[in-house]
Amino acid sequence: MPDHPSFTIHRGAKQRGMGLHMHAHGEAQLTFAASGMVQIHTEAGRWLVPPQLAAWVPADVAHRVEVLTDAELWVVHWQPSAMRAWSPPTLYVRAFALRVTPLLRSLLDAAFAADTGPGKAELLVRLMLHELTETADAPTFLPLPTSLVGQRVADLALADHRNRLDVGELALRAATSARTLSRLFPTETGLTFKAWRQRARIAHAMDRLARGHAIATVSAEAGFASTAAFSCAFRQVTAMTPTTFLGRPDTASASAS
Repeated sequence: MPDHPSFTIHRGAKQRGMGLHMHAHGEAQLTFAASGMVQIHTEAGRWLVPPQLAAWVPADVAHRVEVLTDAELWVVHWQPSAMRAWSPPTLYVRAFALRVTPLLRSLLDAAFAADTGPGKAELLVRLMLHELTETADAPTFLPLPTSLVGQRVADLALADHRNRLDVGELALRAATSARTLSRLFPTETGLTFKAWRQRARIAHAMDRLARGHAIATVSAEAGFASTAAFSCAFRQVTAMTPTTFLGRPDTASASAS
């Protein structure tokens, strides 16, 4: 990859289970999984990053990277001086997931091509900054509550993969009330508790699918009555079917998978 004082470009193969502990650095970072899947954790929540998405982490934001499947990662770092000179005023200073648009994918392909020199790479990574548009309410992002009560409820709900505990039981176990629970989650996560819990179930299912588990198995583990019901819930949260998520032609229903 071309060396440049304002940015660095790195690609590398990562094996499942590898990753980086919580850390921060002075460079802004874009992470794209050309194949496979990773998960990015910050204090605000966690993002699953399949090939349809990329993850933006600004400078000095603490984050952790977890490699869920064997993956080829493409990573671009921008120095603070480059960010000041090149980034558009609308670029957010918080971490977010973004959809890989056809233009962004073309820019990445060209920047990571073996014959791309430093001058051309600079033009490409400068333009990339203008394609980093946050995907509002990204379906693979699970925001985490900030209060101790909210965190207790979230931990209990995340451990209840089959959705066996109702709201009243979760509230009781977290030493709070259902009314408090229903008020906390919209305030602290931007989602109702029902919507947050469904997203948590689907995020867990996405993790399991990415690790190679069959759709029918994941559906049963998540407590859905059928693969058809699972596929419907998956589509409601992610706007894609489980087979599409896995990068397969969606020529049949998930129940046939």
